[in-house]
Amino acid sequence: MNSPAPDRARNLRARLGGLGFGGDYNPEQWDAATRAEDLHLMNEAGVNLVNLAVFAWARVEPARDAYDFGFFDTVMDDLAAHGITANLATMTASPPPWLAAEHPEILPVTASGGVLSPGGRQHFCPSSPVFRDRAVRLAEAVAAHYRDHPALGVWHVGNEYGIHVAECFCDTSAADFRRWLTDRYGDIDALNDAWSTDFWSQRYTGFDQIAPPRAAPTYPNPSQQLDFKRFSSDALRTCFTLERDALRRITPDVPVTTNFLAGHKSVDVQRWAPEMDLLALDSYPDPHEESAHIGAALSYDVLRGAADGRPWLLTEQAPSAVNWRDRNAGKSPGRMRLWSWQAVAQGADAVMYFQWRQSRGGAEKFHSGMVPHAGAETRVHAEVRELGRELALAPELAGTRLRNEVAIVFDWDNWWALELDSHPSNGVQCLDRVLDHYTPLFEAGVGIDVVHPSADLSPYKLLVLPSHYLLSAEHAARIAAFVAAGGGLLASFFTGIVDEHDRVHMGGYPAPLGDVLGLRVEEFWPAAEGETVALRAADANSPAPAAGSLWREDVKLAGARPELFFAGPDWDDDRPAATVHTHGAGTARYVATRPDPGTMRALVDRALADAGVGAVLPGLPAGVQATLRHGADHDVLVLLNHTEEKHEVSLPAGRLDLLDVRRPAVRHVTLAPRGVAVLGSAGT
Repeated sequence: MNSPAPDRARNLRARLGGLGFGGDYNPEQWDAATRAEDLHLMNEAGVNLVNLAVFAWARVEPARDAYDFGFFDTVMDDLAAHGITANLATMTASPPPWLAAEHPEILPVTASGGVLSPGGRQHFCPSSPVFRDRAVRLAEAVAAHYRDHPALGVWHVGNEYGIHVAECFCDTSAADFRRWLTDRYGDIDALNDAWSTDFWSQRYTGFDQIAPPRAAPTYPNPSQQLDFKRFSSDALRTCFTLERDALRRITPDVPVTTNFLAGHKSVDVQRWAPEMDLLALDSYPDPHEESAHIGAALSYDVLRGAADGRPWLLTEQAPSAVNWRDRNAGKSPGRMRLWSWQAVAQGADAVMYFQWRQSRGGAEKFHSGMVPHAGAETRVHAEVRELGRELALAPELAGTRLRNEVAIVFDWDNWWALELDSHPSNGVQCLDRVLDHYTPLFEAGVGIDVVHPSADLSPYKLLVLPSHYLLSAEHAARIAAFVAAGGGLLASFFTGIVDEHDRVHMGGYPAPLGDVLGLRVEEFWPAAEGETVALRAADANSPAPAAGSLWREDVKLAGARPELFFAGPDWDDDRPAATVHTHGAGTARYVATRPDPGTMRALVDRALADAGVGAVLPGLPAGVQATLRHGADHDVLVLLNHTEEKHEVSLPAGRLDLLDVRRPAVRHVTLAPRGVAVLGSAGT
């Protein structure tokens, strides 16, 4: 596995001289007069970075090996002349029609055997040697042609891998899957053991007998499904790394990235991250959702955690409405600015959009643009220009990092395994469960990292495991050592149930963490849809009587003490619903149901207090977010008002208002509804 190269990322920061700002630029959709206006408007708006040629394969290679770069030569020259850097695509995100016509074997196949046709995008099998070969050839041609161009600043490989075709079930993929399994297990007996194939007479005598988990009469083998998800993510990653390696050979100093989609389950960002110079994210929170900013915050923390804390790029967001939901809400005045600064507050070094100019035709013509159909004299474009002006006022944010004391443990293996079929309840969904824990932490004002269980845990005081169903013995031992050394732990139901092969840890749940938590679970009692169960306090110091939903467990204490009991008519009053246990020098809490939000907040507050974790800025009004980005000799405090009310915030020390350089150091900030403040330290 390649290690990330921070020097290449620094090359881009040095080139931009601060934060990046821009969007997807699709000049091939427009005439020369419109393109000339675009460059003028970009300079007025402070655009310094554009994603270019993402879907240009058919234009640049209209026939096999017949490359024509003339159009984009002019575009790149124009960008350079206007001081704009290109995040130049390898153009391989969507194969051209001629390639599918000549090689229909590149087309992906569904689990039921259907072939997906061209006409949309991403119509390729990730394991196809033909697709991989043609994509690498194009990447090499693009890199060789533009290697010395002054506009080139970063390479953009593919686009949102796996959002349309995450898995292919064709014979080519089957052969690739068998190779992957051979590398993973070495011999067929090891695979049979890992997959528990003696169940339902599935025992294999050779790898050649194994196929992808295609449509079957009933549930496919869960371990097979889990490995196929791992394989499918790795197959897509190979597509990326083949192109990346070609780019590195030709342009060794230019950083390489691809853009992930927030909340996308199919691609294991944590496994991809070490292969990339910069991580990039596309984020589309729904303005119709009151708590959309919290879901977005989680996505940013997941990406930053995968990047080991390094800054990242917000490569796409919507200036206003998107086009692909059932109901597509626009962003009310100020919300685009607020959500853009939120990404910066949580580690982004660039704010970009899809797209620069709203398309006239095609499937995304009603997706908003930085320049709307109505033109530049519009509210949306005025807000875009103002944001570009503001971002240019805070170059000291670029390259800075967050330092947090709370980490949510999260990984894709658990996400995939938790949501497989034939489980006690399909109501236990991974991101929902993470948000049940993330939301009260966010509302408590603490900084949060989201990390893989193999990550360095030493910077943290509190770990959170939200229904971490799949937990290897190795990772459980690391968590146990963290608690024994004085760390805090908050774990919730259905945690530590299976190993990395989806085989149950024997001896009572959650066996690998039973000693840490001081308990044993004998039986699951999932709730019916909409059902609630009463909870009562164990003593006067415990949270007030409340309700739980979704799940119940029969918890037997083995050293832990109860904080809440189940109190429903169908349950005895001595069944614990929430517990606390001392393990070594640390404290471990367990929650055996899904408490109502107020009760969950109370449990989280107790865990934070035990661990000695405080808010980034104590005393903030509800709905105001604070983050602190640290540089070598300075820090920047960002305040974000996610409410529709004005709020006053007092600061413990004077800070410089980076968005209003005329003001002296301030100790008091007034945040307008949806308002933002960016405050530098005295050394800024």
